[in-house]
Amino acid sequence: MASSVNERELILDTLLQITREGEYCHIALRNVLEKYQYLDKKQRAFITRVINGTLEHLIEIDYIINQFSKVKVNRMKPVIGAIIRSGVYQLKYMDSVPDSAVCNEAVKLAEKRGFASLKAFVNGVLRNISRNMNKIAYPKDYIEHLSVRYSLPKWILEQWLERYGEDNVLVMAEDFLKEKPVTIRFNPDRISREALTEMLKEEGVRTEEIPEFPAALHIYGYNYLGGLESFRRGYYYVQDINSMRTVHWAAPRKGDTVIDVCAAPGGKALHMAERLHGTGHVEARDLTGYKVRLIEENIERSGLKNIEAVKWDATVPDRSAAESADIVIADLPCSGLGVIGKKPDLKYKMTEEMQKELAALQRKILSVVQAYVKPGGKLVYSTCTVSWEENEGNARWFKNTYPGFSLVREKQMIPGLDEGDGFYIALFQKENHD
Repeated sequence: MASSVNERELILDTLLQITREGEYCHIALRNVLEKYQYLDKKQRAFITRVINGTLEHLIEIDYIINQFSKVKVNRMKPVIGAIIRSGVYQLKYMDSVPDSAVCNEAVKLAEKRGFASLKAFVNGVLRNISRNMNKIAYPKDYIEHLSVRYSLPKWILEQWLERYGEDNVLVMAEDFLKEKPVTIRFNPDRISREALTEMLKEEGVRTEEIPEFPAALHIYGYNYLGGLESFRRGYYYVQDINSMRTVHWAAPRKGDTVIDVCAAPGGKALHMAERLHGTGHVEARDLTGYKVRLIEENIERSGLKNIEAVKWDATVPDRSAAESADIVIADLPCSGLGVIGKKPDLKYKMTEEMQKELAALQRKILSVVQAYVKPGGKLVYSTCTVSWEENEGNARWFKNTYPGFSLVREKQMIPGLDEGDGFYIALFQKENHD
C-alpha cells in the first residue's frame, strides 16, 4: 500500500506543478519520471496515465465534480481540488482501480497533506460521484456538450467548426483522447533499420515500421527512454512524422546550406544534417542559451559534424546571412493546438488573444528570415497547430507580401484523418534572378 500512496503523492505534486505553478505537462511529467527511474513499468504507467488523463479530461472532470459538490472546483483549496480531480478520472476511466480504493486513497492523501478536517468532504464527493457516474446529465447546448464531452475550450471548438466543419472537428476531438505510440527517426548512415529493430527488441521494446518513412519506427512497451542504450548512443531521435515531412518537402541536396531559425530541440535541423550525408552545413538557431544547449546536447548525441547551434533572435535581421541559405526552415512558435493529444495542458493555457499575438509574431519572423533565402532557394513554413489564421492565413499573407516567392504546396494535417500530429507545412520557392 505504501507504494500506492507514494504514486498518488507523485501524481498530486505533479498536477499541482502544472495547474497551480504553470509548468508544462510534458516537462513536469518527464522530470518526475526521470527523478524516479527506479519505479517499475507498472508504477510509471499508472503515474503517466493518471496525470495525462486528468488533464485530457479536465473540463469534463470539473463539470462532473461541480454537479456533486457544494464547493465548486475553482473555489477548492488547490491540493483538495487536485486530489478530487485525479480521483474522478480514475473512477470514470480506470476500471482496473476499484472505486473503494480510489476513495480511500484520496482520503488518506488529504489527511497526509494536512487536510484531516476535509477527509469527510473528499470522501463524500468521490463516493457520491462513484454511485451516480452513469446518471450524469451532460449539457444540451451543442457547443457546451462538445466542450464537456471532449474537454475542449469552447472558443477552440467554435473556431474549428467554422473553418473545418463538424465531421472533421469530431474526428480531431476523438483522436486527441486516443493513446498514441512514440515515433522515432534514425539515421541510416549510422545504423540499419534491421540492426536497430534487433537492438530495441533485446531491450524489450516493440517496433512497428512506417511504410512512408523507411527511416522511422513506432515504438511501444519501453519503461524509460533515457534508460535505453540505443537511445543514449544517439541512434535515434523522437520526432513526429509530420515534423519529418517538413524535411522531406524541403528535399535538401548534398552541399546545401540550411538555416533553421527556431530549431530547439533540434529535430528538423538534425534530420536535415542527416539528409546531407556529411556535406553542406546546417545552422540551428534559437533564442536563448537554454534552447541552444538543448540543440547542442542532441548534436553531440547524434555524432553529426555538419551542424552547429547558434544563439540568435529570429525577429532580429542578420545581414551576414542575406541570401546565404539554400533552405530556410521556419517552424515557428504557435498555439500548439495540433499536439494537445500529447500536451493536453496547452488547450487550457492558450487564448484567442494569445493566438492572434502568435500569428503576428510569425509574420514578423517570416518577414525577417525570407531575406536569408538564396535566389532559387526554398523557405519551409510550418507549425504544430490547427489554426487557419496561423497557417493558411499567414501563408497567403506571405505570398501577397513577398511576390518573389511562389507557394509550391501546402497542407493542413488533421489529427485522426492524417497520421501524426496536427501540423501545417507550406513550401515556398524564391524566384531565381538569372
